[in-house]
Amino acid sequence: MNLLTVVVPCYNEQEAMPIFYNEIIKVSDKMKDLVDFEIIFVDDGSKDGTIRVARHMNSIDSRVKYISFSRNFGKEAAMYAGLEKAHGDYVAIMDVDLQDPPELLLDMYQYITNEGYDCVATRRITRKGEPPIRSFFSRRFYSLINRISKTEIVDGARDYRLMTRQMAQSILSLKEYNRFSKGIFSWVGFNTKWLEYENVKRVAGETKWSFWKLLLYSLDGIVAFSTTPLAIASLMGILLCVIAFIFICIIVSKTLIWGDPVAGYPSMICAIIFIGGIQLFCMGILGQYVSKTYLETKNRPIYILKEEDKSWNP
Repeated sequence: MNLLTVVVPCYNEQEAMPIFYNEIIKVSDKMKDLVDFEIIFVDDGSKDGTIRVARHMNSIDSRVKYISFSRNFGKEAAMYAGLEKAHGDYVAIMDVDLQDPPELLLDMYQYITNEGYDCVATRRITRKGEPPIRSFFSRRFYSLINRISKTEIVDGARDYRLMTRQMAQSILSLKEYNRFSKGIFSWVGFNTKWLEYENVKRVAGETKWSFWKLLLYSLDGIVAFSTTPLAIASLMGILLCVIAFIFICIIVSKTLIWGDPVAGYPSMICAIIFIGGIQLFCMGILGQYVSKTYLETKNRPIYILKEEDKSWNP
């Protein structure tokens, strides 16, 4: 019988883990005639009792595995580590807070096995319960990145998806340090089916994604999958040169023909501040790409493993 591995990134999720476990076991019981289950909890350097809960679950259920990082490396690293450790013929990634409904796994599995899809991914069609300003900026981000990037990123896309072993291996072949999985999932290709569902609230705990973290994450996505900002910086430089040349011609003409005096201190300060601001903005764009390149060239590991299930048989 085929094996389905469920990769579950966890950061300070000791309250949600038992609830998630009960729900995923219900799903595994419904699918017991179709596929065997393996559940991998990835402790992303949690500061609460997440690892203790994972050890306990492992002691009572051999299907449960766990790995733990030496510190918090982020969800992207946790997903990558889980994919590396997964042994399944099919691999699913889902959040432990039950905002990714486990009951969808049966439909996802059937789409892959019966209709020939390589991946079944999920997207939220509503953002009910989410702060309006966060929803607004999320929609603007998806609109922007799909305009400036050749890689399509679906609005409302979740990391929750079930994929074949072939697709999982393709994702693992991309060993970049600065990871933006929503883009990576699309970039590797494969035939993907999208399942839509309404937003679900967390069952326990608090979200780890503040507005600031989401903003930085969105910038990572733009830098990782588009060079358009660099082109914009270049075009702004060309445009300013043209404007400056036109103004020089106007000032020289007014002075030589009509004898008008050259505008003094206020206009000069405004021009300096304006051009200085444009220069700093363009340098900031360039700096983002240089900093990401710098981190990649260090060739640091995506994560550092501190502990893993001793009964693990690769």
